[in-house]
Amino acid sequence: MPGGISISPIQPDIPQHGNAAAGSALFSDFYSIVMSQGYWKQNRNRRAVFEFFFRRQPFAGGYTVFAGLGTLLGNLVSFSFSREDIEYLKGLGLFEDGFTEYLRNFRFSGSLWAIDEGAMVFPHEPIIRVEGSLVECQLIEGMLLNAVNFQSLVATKSRRVWLASGKGSVVEFGMRRAQGPDGAMSASRAAFIGGVEGTSNTMAGKTFGIPVVGTMAHSWVMSFPCEGEAFGSYASLYPDHCVFLIDTFNTLKSGIGNAIEVGKKLQRQGKNFGVRLDSGDIQYLSVEVRRMLDAAGLRKATIAVSGDLDESIIQNLANSGAPIDVWGIGTQMVTGGIDSAFNGVYKMAACEDAEGRMMQVMKFSDNPDKTTNPGIKQVWRLKDSHGAALADVLALDTTEGSGSPEGFELGSRYKFWHPAADYRHFYSVIERPPEPLLKKRLAQGKPCGPQPSLAEIRAHSLADFEAFDPTYKRHLNPHVYKVSISERLYTLKLDLIKKHFGKLDS
Repeated sequence: MPGGISISPIQPDIPQHGNAAAGSALFSDFYSIVMSQGYWKQNRNRRAVFEFFFRRQPFAGGYTVFAGLGTLLGNLVSFSFSREDIEYLKGLGLFEDGFTEYLRNFRFSGSLWAIDEGAMVFPHEPIIRVEGSLVECQLIEGMLLNAVNFQSLVATKSRRVWLASGKGSVVEFGMRRAQGPDGAMSASRAAFIGGVEGTSNTMAGKTFGIPVVGTMAHSWVMSFPCEGEAFGSYASLYPDHCVFLIDTFNTLKSGIGNAIEVGKKLQRQGKNFGVRLDSGDIQYLSVEVRRMLDAAGLRKATIAVSGDLDESIIQNLANSGAPIDVWGIGTQMVTGGIDSAFNGVYKMAACEDAEGRMMQVMKFSDNPDKTTNPGIKQVWRLKDSHGAALADVLALDTTEGSGSPEGFELGSRYKFWHPAADYRHFYSVIERPPEPLLKKRLAQGKPCGPQPSLAEIRAHSLADFEAFDPTYKRHLNPHVYKVSISERLYTLKLDLIKKHFGKLDS
């Protein structure tokens, strides 16, 4: 890894484990179980389609990095009620014996479509589509949102940090500030997808195959009679992975001098080393430390920084030319910083009626932004002749993701509407075949083929990111990427709105 920070090699593919609690179907919002008994008792457990989407970009940004799909799929495969779970539900005095017996044998047997994990996604488009019985669609709601909301937030934050650093070497140091053990594990996984190169979370390294990183703490330095002895002892133990924390006492009057003295000995052994700054004026100190290292003939020595950094601070440091090789980010990455939650929602899009016909349904609201788009949909990404992303179009899906959407033809010009179904629209010529983004991941509750490794997800995510114009990636006032609905979906939505409000007016 560039930058000289102590880091393990990347491990072979390791199965991705989900949250242990999420394997239990009891990991559900209580209203999901209450409603499920109603569906079961009233013989309304019909086929339904639900979608996961979000309404606004986190961090006032221009994109979101979708993460958590691997965790979700793993949890769905094992999603069931244990004997203890059933006994707990019985003890609540709310559920009939017949229903708890039904839950005893419950397994998710539906189908799930999703956009590739790590892909760039945008407001209002379905990122996950679930098809199954009402009960199974309802029971998985809380677990699904838990799996993908937080990880998408952290993956997006990680990508913003990585981009602010000039696509440099970023490592995640956030375990101690994360929201509990699963928060730490999920954050490490998501941050790796977003762009970090390693984590301080050793368990995440073992579980997900993420390279683990670590240097030394101030306690190491303070446990020795003097700073020079602390550095020398560490160098004798780890000569190939040596990074000295130089701000325990005084960075310029003490720390860097002792690091240079030990570093010269390492250099004579053919070893390189680094130093880390964890406090103070990082811009000034990094420049002075670089000057002193170079003057001592240690031009290959690297500088790592940490200490409550976020993308704004990092971008300012990078733009000022601060000579920093590695960025260690903790709290601001694993908590989301100023945006502590992702606003993904899970809404019904279609439901079978008593005659077995699928009804296209939608949620209405006085707030147009909360009015949903009806029907079973596919998301199509339009690109120009050079492969740059232009817009995502929501269209009614009658082909389960194959074929051309709604008759779109190459070279033809089409009108696409704003998801709010108001006057806003744009025209686009189809220059290359639209790409279907929703792909089938589960069929009858079983995975559709092997799942990609976390390293493969990360590589795909970074490659997908390059298909978008830099204007969408700006930290301040990013350009808004177009998410639109097709003419046919626009017409359906207007018809349902007129039908609903016609009833209210009558």
